[in-house]
Amino acid sequence: MLKKLSDLNKLLKADMPTKRLVLAVADDPHSLGAVIAAQEKNIIEAVLVGDQNKIEKVAYEHEITIKGTQIIHEPDKLKGIRLSVSLVHNKQADILMKGNVKTPDLLRGVLNKDWGLRTGKLLSHFALFEVPTYHKLIAITDVAMNISPGLNEKIGILENSVYYMHRLQIANPKVAVLGAIEVVDEKMSATLDAALLSKMNQRDQITGCIIDGPLAFDNAVSSESAKHKGIKSDVAGDCDLLLVPDIEVGNVLYKSLVFFSNAKVASVVLGAIAPIVLTSRSDSEEAKFNSILLAAVGA
Repeated sequence: MLKKLSDLNKLLKADMPTKRLVLAVADDPHSLGAVIAAQEKNIIEAVLVGDQNKIEKVAYEHEITIKGTQIIHEPDKLKGIRLSVSLVHNKQADILMKGNVKTPDLLRGVLNKDWGLRTGKLLSHFALFEVPTYHKLIAITDVAMNISPGLNEKIGILENSVYYMHRLQIANPKVAVLGAIEVVDEKMSATLDAALLSKMNQRDQITGCIIDGPLAFDNAVSSESAKHKGIKSDVAGDCDLLLVPDIEVGNVLYKSLVFFSNAKVASVVLGAIAPIVLTSRSDSEEAKFNSILLAAVGA
């Protein structure tokens, strides 16, 4: 059982080749600092793409040692994105990470039909949390990519997340499909989707996990709460993954855990041919480092 994000280090086997990470437009201090810190710990091998003068200036100003790290000079940001994505497309790198670029620009590159990273799967965001008050790591999806997913999109999001949890050696993750209440109400579409996903799981239409829902947040993470409400569930109080009904719920929950609960977080975008580290500007350097570690384990 993984209890801390640092436990992910145990999944990096010494005999495995070091993953290559390409940082797209690398003159972002927090991203650059996290990448070099991960490289120094032999988690990844870094390739820095961008304006070499700007990268070296940022490194100097923030006391980041980039000597010996490969830098590919490309001063134009859009060309830098294309070059970075193409390196992963051509299997010259294993992980793509956002640097000093806008998220829509990077995603347009990822979705390019000719040199992008499309697989035909839905792209979704996967966040893994170390919460001081919870007994193990807990994941949340999707808090950043899919705005208001329908049933089919939720199936795709689940498939991405469950596959990745298997990569983290969580063999049969327990999934709580969240709603505002723990009973089905035809006026609340989230509860209908939750019930359908649970039944599909019971009938082996969705496999590799245990799904229960709808579950309110308190029932999902607290066995005492579930017991108090008379809920009998293999998931309640011991869930590994929370599937949120929409991006607004997910985004608020993500930031509440970080800013109110002092939780540590790592996150990646799934569904492409390689993990994408696409952190928020408000994420700390520690969160970016943890995200690199999460990507390296699952790549």
